Amino acid sequence: MKLSVFTVVTPDLTPEELAAAAKEAGIEGIEWRFKEVPQDAKDESPSFWRNNLCSIDPSATDAELDRFASAARNNGLQTVSVTPYLQAGDLKSTERVLQVAQKLGASTIRVGVPSYDGTKHYNELFQLASEYIKGVEPLAKQYGVKCLVETHHNTITASASAAYRLVSNSDPAHIGVLFDPGNMVHEGYENFRMGMELLGPYLAHVHIKNTGWKKADVREDGSQAWTSYWEPNLQGIVNWRQVLTDLKAVGYDGYLGVEDFSGLYGSKELLKKYGEQTREILASI
Repeated sequence: MKLSVFTVVTPDLTPEELAAAAKEAGIEGIEWRFKEVPQDAKDESPSFWRNNLCSIDPSATDAELDRFASAARNNGLQTVSVTPYLQAGDLKSTERVLQVAQKLGASTIRVGVPSYDGTKHYNELFQLASEYIKGVEPLAKQYGVKCLVETHHNTITASASAAYRLVSNSDPAHIGVLFDPGNMVHEGYENFRMGMELLGPYLAHVHIKNTGWKKADVREDGSQAWTSYWEPNLQGIVNWRQVLTDLKAVGYDGYLGVEDFSGLYGSKELLKKYGEQTREILASI
């Protein structure tokens, strides 16, 4: 297994700074965040979701894209993914991401999945997502870039089995699943090893982050409420030693992408800790 970083978690580093820090930390791959920085955020302090200095603007020219390609190439890193925030059904924007991914030599992109909040029936949302994936698959084949759906809370693919149901009629050479155990603590938990076995050839990428639960305010009816929150990689509910052991057992040999949202470390310290901790675990299993 190899290590990568999703640049959403390094918002204060430029592409060049990020690539150099990743190389120093022994990280082999980069997942470039593909999202514009809002105009009203550009004077703010760097942050994950707004003024992220390590993001590709969807309107970037080829010359601007070469900055990201060069940053990876000059540090001997692989561009693993171009990772956008697509809406299910938006094939035009999906093709744009695929074009950028092909230019940067990325092997995967993340595609859109409908959110679920109870206002629309699951079956309606699943039909939308299924038709979208049917349209995405030939584009993935055309551009030679695999398209992944992520196990993500508050969507119709919160669990491995829900993600499998969506992709199971597709060719795993072109459509796969981004397996994210940290997300599945918020919602969608199933035995992680079972989920890996179920996904089989659709298991295409893994994100590493962690999550905790804590008591929240008491509800109006007097019952205790709980809320989930982000923890550092090795301090939350996900037992990453066991997850990595399970990944090895099922034959997974792809990338492990760090996505730590705890905010407890600066970007360079986060990369250093991630590289050291993950390599130590991998060497011991």
